[in-house]
Amino acid sequence: MRVTVDQPRCVASGQCVLTAPAVFDQDDDGIVQVLVERPEAAHHEDVRESVAVCPAAAIRLEEEE
Repeated sequence: MRVTVDQPRCVASGQCVLTAPAVFDQDDDGIVQVLVERPEAAHHEDVRESVAVCPAAAIRLEEEE
């Protein structure tokens, strides 16, 4: 899995950080930051949940094989 974000779309709701704090953080303005572009399998479900709850659809993920 590879995680990317469209920072200009981010509305700083923080849902991604609440859902997957090992993968996401926020800068001083609340904009999402990716901590781990390719998270370990243990975090995949949390990342998928973050994508689902992001109100701006700013998080993208690529499933890698």
